[in-house]
This record gives sequence, C-alpha cells and structure tokens, in this order.
Amino acid sequence: MRFTQLSVVRQRVKVGTPLPFNVFNNDETLLLAKGYVVQSGEQLENLLARGTLVDIAEVFQGADAIRQAPAAMLGKLWSDNISRIHRTLSEITPETFKAALDEAAKPVESLIDRDPDLAILQVMRQEGNEHMQYGLNHAIHTAIVCRLVAKRLDWSDDESNRAFKAALTMNISMFELQGILAQQASRPNDEQMKQIRSHPTRSRVLLEKAGVTDRDWLLGVEQHHETTDRLGYPLGIANPSELATLLNRADIYAAKLSPRASREPLPADRAGRELFMRDPGNPMTAALVKEFGVYPPGCYVSLASGEVGVVIKRGPTVMAPVVAVLVSKNGAPVHEHIKRETSNPAYAVAGAVPLKQMKVRMAPESLALLAAA
Repeated sequence: MRFTQLSVVRQRVKVGTPLPFNVFNNDETLLLAKGYVVQSGEQLENLLARGTLVDIAEVFQGADAIRQAPAAMLGKLWSDNISRIHRTLSEITPETFKAALDEAAKPVESLIDRDPDLAILQVMRQEGNEHMQYGLNHAIHTAIVCRLVAKRLDWSDDESNRAFKAALTMNISMFELQGILAQQASRPNDEQMKQIRSHPTRSRVLLEKAGVTDRDWLLGVEQHHETTDRLGYPLGIANPSELATLLNRADIYAAKLSPRASREPLPADRAGRELFMRDPGNPMTAALVKEFGVYPPGCYVSLASGEVGVVIKRGPTVMAPVVAVLVSKNGAPVHEHIKRETSNPAYAVAGAVPLKQMKVRMAPESLALLAAA
C-alpha cells in the first residue's frame, strides 16, 4: 500500500455518510473501516488533526475519482497504476486475465485523459527503465502513445480503449526476450530472430486463450509489424489494419526513446524527425508528431537565454513548449524552478540536451507535481 494524508481528500468524507474507503492510523494500522459513519464535524476534525492516512489505490480507483484527485496526487497515481498493469501483464491466467486487464487499464486511461502532458511525461522519462523490465515498460509507453494519437485522430472511446489494450498486449509473448535483448549489446541470434518474427502470431494465440474475442484487437496485435511494401512479418501482407498501423508507429517511436545496453535513447526531436521522414504522408505519423511536439514534456532543452531546463507542458506550437529552468545561464543549479514560455524569442528552445549531459535532473514525482500544477 501507498498512503497519503486523509486531509488531502477531506472533501470525500461527509459527516453522517458512510466512509467510501478505509482510514488508517499514522502507523498504517487500520483505524476506521470503509462504511463507518463519521458522526460529527468535531470527530472529522480530530481525524484530520491526528494525521490519519488513506490508501491511494483505494481512494482513487474509478474514473470520477481520478478526475477529482488533487494535482499533487497524480504522480503517485501514475506510479501505482503502472505497477498494477505490470502485475497484470506478468500474471496471465486465462480465467481472469481479460477482466483484470480491463480493470487495470481503466485508471491509466483516465489519467491520460485528465492530463495528456503528464501522460507524455511518463513516456519520456525513462532513465529509471530497468533493462529486464523493458518489455513491460515499453508496453505501457506504447499504449500511452496509442491512446493520445487515437484521441487526436478523433477515434471513438471504444476504439481508443481497444488501441490502448492492444498496445499493452501486442508483445505479450516476448516480454522476457525483450528484457534480454535490452541488455544484449550484440544483434539477436538466429533463435532470437525466430522468436521475434513469430511473436505477433504467438501473442494473438495467447490472447485468444485468455478470452479475448475482439477481432480488431486480435488483428491489430497479429499485424502490428506488417507494412504496405510487404516487407513486414509474420504474414508479409500489404494491407495491415488501421489499428495495426497505429500500433506500428507508436511502437517505433517509443522504442527510439528507450535506452538499451547497445545504445542511448534518441533525443525526442530526433526520434520524431526520424519517424516523420520514414513516411511523411501517413496521417498517423503526422498525428503522432503533432501530439508529442518536437520537444515533449520530460525532454531536457537548452534555451536562447543560456539556461537549461526540462519541458513540463506543450505550448502553442510544436516548437514552443513550457520549460522549467534547472540550470541558470551561469551554469548554477536553480532551486526555485522558473517557468519559461519559449514562444518568447528571448527564451526560445535552442535544442534538445541528451540525458547523459544533464548533471542537474528532477526526480520523476517532483517533475510530475510541477507539470500538474
């Protein structure tokens, strides 16, 4: 469990109404069970004054709760719900998998919809991405990209939800291999290549065994490496589905941003440019680049002012995000982060700064709090 103060969610507690969640002492032992009725305003004030706690995962479960959650809680909600999806993808039980995935996906979809900038931040901030967790993390990142782009393309809620879950599961048959490859400096060997080229079909079969019957979801998973020039795999078809095409573009983009033993992650501006140059006429590619911008939230940048900072929000154009300054023009760390509107020429973005060159960084939860403010 991860806890926060009851005072953070005091608006959810009504005198004379059953508690919607458990309340814990400050030593994390149970004090009041869900359903207990707080009898008076004085009793409520006493509970708040003694530093009582609530379980974050219990308080912010549904879409409505996530929409109402204080901005200060969003970073923890992201962390907890990503962990929940990791567990669900790692424990494939045919009888329960589909229902468990549906339940794990809903809060993350709500988090994406509530604050798309904070969702992009989850994709970009990958310095803590353990190589053995690469497959699971990549699934989450690709799913976030898919939902954001699907929304930009005006796909329906059902279509956007399907895209999110298809991205989470398209590599479900090779998560372990992805972790091995992320640590491996050499190219895949023959056996590994065989597994790579067969994984779309194997993932579809696993999903069917786990109770997935949605034909579009299954086709998207099986065809997500197919290309119109017939050079894709495993089928070599020239007409992959619309969902498969989105999965393919999101997969490539998220992979370019991810660190591996064999290479550093690409800077965001280069990753977007390379993807766009690959097929500039494709509307999904164009939508992805527009959605993320040239300098997405989480990207480190240098400014015309000589300052260095981190992007916290997208701005009025793809070239002009909002930046929090981390290093002054004199090279000194900045402790009170100043926000710069880079649409102002005096603070225009001069270029992306590779992660390995950043001596001053911000912890992910601190950055999430600043971005959500």
